[in-house]
Amino acid sequence: MRKLYTVLYLAIILSCMAACGKNDIQAQTPSRQAEPSTIESSSQSDSLNGSENADESSVAMDSTETVDETMSESPTADETESMAESVEAANEAESVQETERNETSVAETDIQNNTEENKVANMNVQVGDVVFSATLEENEAVSALVEMMQESPVVIQMSDYSGFEKVGPLGTSLPANNSQTTTQAGDIVLYNGNQIVIFYGSNSWSYTRLGHINDLTGWEDALGSGDVTVIFSLE
Repeated sequence: MRKLYTVLYLAIILSCMAACGKNDIQAQTPSRQAEPSTIESSSQSDSLNGSENADESSVAMDSTETVDETMSESPTADETESMAESVEAANEAESVQETERNETSVAETDIQNNTEENKVANMNVQVGDVVFSATLEENEAVSALVEMMQESPVVIQMSDYSGFEKVGPLGTSLPANNSQTTTQAGDIVLYNGNQIVIFYGSNSWSYTRLGHINDLTGWEDALGSGDVTVIFSLE
């Protein structure tokens, strides 16, 4: 009996120990199963952190690219200075061209005015009651005489000289351009810079030509042999 009790006692103890060991294993199993969850959570956290870092890197790269694009699109200081110099050079060139155009215009105007002043024109030569038409030369003396006639007719008291000309003082000097000349009837010349001579004959002397009577009909008769009053005026 005593052996039986001993066996039962041992069986009970073993049963209790087995039960305790099973409980210990069950208690340890959830803990071991929890480890993958922890690892997975840690992995997810690392993945999120990695994603966040990747996003931050992507944002940083995008920002860098944007800055690079902005810098590449924005002109540098040298390019800006070069553009400014180009604009200034273009403005200077345009200003020079405008100045040249103005100078050309002024020169053309002066040429036109001089041409009009020196243009061959006619004047009236009135002797007594008879009026003759004369064609003027082109020179400075004629231009000065025309200016005088534009203000008022030029009246000269003329005297006969040597039976071939009439001569009288103009009252002022004109710019002379004398040359040795053989005159003919109807010639009008400047003598000594301040005297007008009209010819009904011929003579050879140093004169500045002023003009010539177009039609000599009645010319010698109108001048006569004595002193005459001659009026020079523009037609």
